Amino acid sequence: MKALYGQQSSPGGEMTFFFQEKESLPATRAHEVKVQVRACALSCVDLELLSEIKLEKELVPVGREISGVVLEVGSKVTFFQPDDEVVGILPLDSGESGLCEVVLVHEHYLVHKPEKVCWAEAAGTVRDGVRAYTALHYLSQVSPGKTVLVMDGASPFGVVAVQLARHRGARVIATALSLEDKQCLERLRPPLARVIDMSHGKIDVAESCLEETGGLGVDIVLDAGVKLYSAEDESSSKSQMLPHKHDIITLLGVGGHWVTTEKHLQLDPPDSHSLFLKGATVSFLNDETWNLSNVQQGKYLSILEDIMEKLSSGVFRPQLDEPVPLYEAKVSMEMVQKNQARKKQVIQF
Repeated sequence: MKALYGQQSSPGGEMTFFFQEKESLPATRAHEVKVQVRACALSCVDLELLSEIKLEKELVPVGREISGVVLEVGSKVTFFQPDDEVVGILPLDSGESGLCEVVLVHEHYLVHKPEKVCWAEAAGTVRDGVRAYTALHYLSQVSPGKTVLVMDGASPFGVVAVQLARHRGARVIATALSLEDKQCLERLRPPLARVIDMSHGKIDVAESCLEETGGLGVDIVLDAGVKLYSAEDESSSKSQMLPHKHDIITLLGVGGHWVTTEKHLQLDPPDSHSLFLKGATVSFLNDETWNLSNVQQGKYLSILEDIMEKLSSGVFRPQLDEPVPLYEAKVSMEMVQKNQARKKQVIQF
């Protein structure tokens, strides 16, 4: 069997991806499940995180969000039987590449896939679903009547977050980075409260949000990165569209929650004072924490099950690119690692 791996040529350098013949799988251990992979979604490999938690490897397995059919179960597996259809996310310390015909997974990282959900949608939604639940339920407690701002709302994660927030009864404002993104968001039903078109670079996000909320500000902000300094490099078009951290603080309402994906966020004393006056909070969105600690394993599995239920009932309608065959996985993964893919990339077996 072949599997896809990544390797960093030098510290800080780009990753190269290649297929490598994999040795035959070892015997299935007591709590393991042998899964025949039917689809695998691709996400960027966070080398910095792997280094920080001492999980650096010369060859990094690629592809963690999988859906497939159970071939064999270990002697102590209680959740699954052969021929069950399953979906899940391989843990960070897994030596398995999801881009392989057969993988071994501990049963506590999998849940059943509903029959009406296709393989590609199951694998392509599970990771963004976990991120959306983490941001909107566990970091900010979304509820009916609250106003939620989703930055880059047409990204794969943004679309799922918008759909979850609306399902929970929130008013949703989203930013669009292009005309195509704007049209995508405007097609969503029921309609969003406002779509802010950032493609011209002249729109003031804070002003638009305050106008939409009658000057009260929004209750929850999910960012897609922020500018930390005014003189920050704006050579790329995307960096020009990122809001400044002061804009986010300005548009937050009293008691608001700012959920950030910016791992190196720095707040100056005036920023902290503004947040203090508003009684607002800043939370860091790291969906890997569910796998870094198994203390809340039951809650994590409940999230996965709820994601599949909402996918089955049509609440979630993910932004997926056309599934591609395994031999094109290397090219697709290179696009994902360079953040060049606007839709979720899924490999279909």
